[in-house]
Amino acid sequence: MAGCSESPEDSPENRLALAQQALTLTPDDPEIAEIYQRTCRSCHSTGASAAPLTGDIASWEPRLDKGMDVLVENAVNGFQGMPPLGLCFECSPKQFEQLIAFMATAE
Repeated sequence: MAGCSESPEDSPENRLALAQQALTLTPDDPEIAEIYQRTCRSCHSTGASAAPLTGDIASWEPRLDKGMDVLVENAVNGFQGMPPLGLCFECSPKQFEQLIAFMATAE
């Protein structure tokens, strides 16, 4: 039965803690912080969508394994529930890379 149980990382308590943490995280770079607050934060800090939470390293790890080029391409073109350009119509590929790196590591 252990295979049917919820892992500690998937528990509602852990998801709530990660969402609360995600609400407090902000990039150090002021330009990237402004973009994050305006375009990324609404999905990546609430847990209300299927978007991986900012700072949830376990959720970002399999995505990062695909490579940054794939993640930037997904951000530009849209992927699953994420709209094209993540609603950052003026973002450059480099800015998307910086945003993804921040969200995936919260550093």
